[in-house]
Amino acid sequence: MRMLVLAVAAMVLSACSEPPLVEKAPRAVLVRDLAGDTTPRQPNVYVGEVSARYESDLAFRIGGKLVERRVDTGARVKRGQVLARLDPSDVALAARAAAAQLLAAEADLALARAELKRGEDLHDSSFISASALDARRTAVQAAEARVRQARAQADAAGNQADYAVLRSDRDGVVVAAPVDPGQVLAAGQAVVRIAQPDEREIVIHVPESRVRGYSTGQVAAVRPWAVEDKVYAASVREIAPAADAATRSYAVRVSVPQADQLLPLGATASVAFASTEAAQIIVPMAAVTAIDGVATVWVVDDASRLQPRKVSIGMLREDGVVISAGLPADARVVVAGVHKLIAGEVVRAVAETAPVALDVKR
Repeated sequence: MRMLVLAVAAMVLSACSEPPLVEKAPRAVLVRDLAGDTTPRQPNVYVGEVSARYESDLAFRIGGKLVERRVDTGARVKRGQVLARLDPSDVALAARAAAAQLLAAEADLALARAELKRGEDLHDSSFISASALDARRTAVQAAEARVRQARAQADAAGNQADYAVLRSDRDGVVVAAPVDPGQVLAAGQAVVRIAQPDEREIVIHVPESRVRGYSTGQVAAVRPWAVEDKVYAASVREIAPAADAATRSYAVRVSVPQADQLLPLGATASVAFASTEAAQIIVPMAAVTAIDGVATVWVVDDASRLQPRKVSIGMLREDGVVISAGLPADARVVVAGVHKLIAGEVVRAVAETAPVALDVKR
């Protein structure tokens, strides 16, 4: 009995000598506070070509062999200036033939009128009947109609001769000359293209997936490739109603009211539109892990507890990955050691800019 009492006393004394249990402090985790750290959307930039607002192809109204082209690409032309000529041989022959037909018709008319005058005299003397006189009157009317027809044909033939000379119908600049002397041209085939350089615009091609985001009047910034520090204010003037059959893109014409010599016709320029979408949420690649095959980001809530958030991943960038859905813009995201975290664990959030030794081995 005495031995039992001694053993119990020894156990009590041993327990009293052990140090008290000390609760461990929450471990530190490196976090990024997204509040005020979202990245604005980058502007949408397209590359296009400088063109004149008004351009037109000039062509002969008749076909024939091109014998002369007086202007080349880049030439400035004036209204009424001769640009090209066709071989006039055939049209000259046609004009002479039409003139001869007019003379013949006029001679027939003169004869018919003389016959009518004699018929009237004979009718007055009762040598011919009234029906014979009517026939001579009808012959005069027919001859007059043939003269009118021949005169119209002669005028048309004269126009045809004039159509063998191509003149500019406006002041402008030749931006294309696709044919050369010696070629046989069809009526209406383009010989030169004239542009009016006073009003210039940039023609860009927008994918059909983005064209709905643009509208006429929308502002843009234009930069010529040759002088990148020069910026012009611009706006959308026209959006093509149908996509190009080959590229499936829409032609958008952007007007540049203050265009000068730094934006010559045919030059390359970039057109930038400010994005209307919300700011992007970007986190480091190290902040994204996978739980049950789903992309997940760990956040620290207001109670300093770890919470996993399933997210949708967007575009990858040099500075991280875009989170397109699932993460509020004011979240505190854990950016290191995410594969060792436990949901609901209380932690001490440390901003990633502050130096700290992290315990990531637990």
